[in-house]
Amino acid sequence: MPQTRPLVSVIVPGFNEAAILRRNLAEVFAYLRSLEDRYRFEVILINDGSSDDTGDIAESLRQEYANLRVIHHPSNFGLGQTFKTAFAASRGDYLVTIDADLSYAPETIGDMLNAIRRGGVKLVLASAYMKGGRVSHVPRLRHVLSRMGNRMFSLLNGGQFSTFTCMVRAYDGPFIRALEPKGEGMDIMPEIVYKTMILGGRIIEIPAHLDWSRQLADGPVRTSSMRLLSHIFSTAVSGFVFRPFVMLLVPGLVALVFSAYVNFWVLVELVAAAHRTDGYMAEAAALLFQEHPATLLIGLLSLVLAIQLISLGAISLQSKKYYEETYFQFVRLRRQLRDLKPDADEDEP
Repeated sequence: MPQTRPLVSVIVPGFNEAAILRRNLAEVFAYLRSLEDRYRFEVILINDGSSDDTGDIAESLRQEYANLRVIHHPSNFGLGQTFKTAFAASRGDYLVTIDADLSYAPETIGDMLNAIRRGGVKLVLASAYMKGGRVSHVPRLRHVLSRMGNRMFSLLNGGQFSTFTCMVRAYDGPFIRALEPKGEGMDIMPEIVYKTMILGGRIIEIPAHLDWSRQLADGPVRTSSMRLLSHIFSTAVSGFVFRPFVMLLVPGLVALVFSAYVNFWVLVELVAAAHRTDGYMAEAAALLFQEHPATLLIGLLSLVLAIQLISLGAISLQSKKYYEETYFQFVRLRRQLRDLKPDADEDEP
């Protein structure tokens, strides 16, 4: 086989996966062998501080699979740090990230690689929510929260993509290694999409099948209310980063409309009070305050709130533009320095 076959780094994050790790990795390697006429592979398993036997099983699997690399975190750092560790350690021309529980079948790897090799693509998103995608046996609460979060991102980005939080993706290797994501948890997923958009990288989606039938068959599904709440919070924060102006402008406009309604009736009552005081506006205002103090206060506070939200939206939009331009220039400078480095090395004695 020619050595010009591109190298693919398949990244598998793992946390307390002892019950399924051996079986699922066997499925992944069996599928990868079917692609060896087109690709070379390395599989990077990140044991993210598991408290069960995941680490020991991973080490034993290194004896079975020569192209398996295992990296251990001393404690549970979260998905974001797991991916940053894997990105830095990877050597592939392309990177693929998959779930250890195989909620997306291994065949999704081939579909994503076919998509990213079409030319000029930096990121491929596997989407169960786009046309042609499917969702099976996912617990209702998780399904609803996931759809709501991704729908929010889609609306904030003009409906460009249907999924922003799914971790099953394919990346251009040099591109993702230069991207410098900062997220520590699930927020790294929309952050990568956002930064790819800043740099003008082409992103495409492919339909995929999200299937939890094997998780349900394996026993009770691991759930954590704290993890769900953390995911909701990180999704909201990431949505703010995508379109801060919109997320402040909408409530600001709502407050402004409410304030206009309240203050309209304040004005009506003021005119009525002026008639009762023979046109003396100072006396009319005093009478209005005496009879409707709460209405006056609500009208004033809602107006101040509306002005503050709209003003903050404008400031955040300006800050977002500054951030995007700074990040773009930073990445371009890094690339220029990297291109110059071989020449500098040649000049050294």
